[in-house]
Amino acid sequence: MLRYGGFYGPGTAISRAPDAPMAALIRKRWFPIIGDGGGVWSHGHIDDAAAATVAAVEGGQPSIYNIVDDEPAPVREWLPVLASALDAKPPTRIPRSVGRLAAGGAATLMMTESRGASNAKAKRELGWTSRYVSWRQGFAQGLG
Repeated sequence: MLRYGGFYGPGTAISRAPDAPMAALIRKRWFPIIGDGGGVWSHGHIDDAAAATVAAVEGGQPSIYNIVDDEPAPVREWLPVLASALDAKPPTRIPRSVGRLAAGGAATLMMTESRGASNAKAKRELGWTSRYVSWRQGFAQGLG
């Protein structure tokens, strides 16, 4: 089983395409940092996900693999960088209580308490390496 991080790149919700849904929300400043923005997310470029899938199908042992880049990061760190890469203004910040009312409990937990994933097992057992080892590099070069 492959567990993917948040996809970005051409054809995903986070790309330079005008109809990319999450990117559109970020450009409109409708994707705020909730609370302290301490929720840690793991990302992965769509091409890296495809390469990992091929590696798993061609030679992986039945197991669970996290397909993400090397740098899980809190929302407060990656969201402003993504906004800048999309030529958008910095995200707004809202209190956790407002986030809970506006986005719901699950979204608020993701923005404030989620924890990232490690790709070490996929790299070790599948021999997979990602082209974009960090969302920093991927957001700058791989949004399409």
